[in-house]
Amino acid sequence: MGSCMRTISWFSCGAASAVATKLAIADGYPVTVVYCEVIEEHPDNKRFLKDCENWFGQEIIIIGNDKYKRSIYEVFDKTRYLAGHGGARCTLELKKNVRKKFELPNDRQVFGYTVEEQNRVDRFIDANSEVDLITPLIDRGLTKQDCLAMIENAGIELPAMYKLGYKNNNCCGCVKAQSPAYWKKIEIDFPKYFARMVAQEIRLGVKICKTTIDGVADVRIPLTELPDRIKPMDDSIDVQCGIFCHMAESEYEAVA
Repeated sequence: MGSCMRTISWFSCGAASAVATKLAIADGYPVTVVYCEVIEEHPDNKRFLKDCENWFGQEIIIIGNDKYKRSIYEVFDKTRYLAGHGGARCTLELKKNVRKKFELPNDRQVFGYTVEEQNRVDRFIDANSEVDLITPLIDRGLTKQDCLAMIENAGIELPAMYKLGYKNNNCCGCVKAQSPAYWKKIEIDFPKYFARMVAQEIRLGVKICKTTIDGVADVRIPLTELPDRIKPMDDSIDVQCGIFCHMAESEYEAVA
């Protein structure tokens, strides 16, 4: 790949990573846009990726971990691990390790962290001090709501997971989510994926959800025992374009 410095924008099919990529391109970086594919993400992501390629004016490189067939369930079956204090094993194998294999030591790397996620940035820097990190959204004070609005303002349909009311465009059933209300909604929206995760819990002898029972917090419960009193999580989404949003839009509109 040569020794020249590259700028890699890690596109996740999320609104924030899309806007971060667009801004990095507007900043004049010769950006290589890369997507780590996970097959349990919503199929509408393929449409969104193509729309973003048109918006960026360039191709998105699709990579993945073929050892695990780019599947979270292959990771769970082969490692016999879902998630713990160190995070989700699927994130490690299908995202982080794939990035590590692709990146070069002198790459600049663009991530779609929003202004609400400064703590995540701090943790990332602590764990990856060697990375030349670029955060276009934080630099401009942009929120997740700003990014959703900027996607819509660009004439691009939001990914299906947002339209269904999920806060993040993750897999159709993310093991990092421990809320019974989240899994109640997954059971309604994606019953096949829900049933598959139930089977995974039973196979590995684990419990994903946490709830409060008789005043005791963080009690683990299996997906098969979600309390009837639990309602699906709120499925409204907040799409707002504030002053920083309009200022950022003017940057890439000026170079269009």
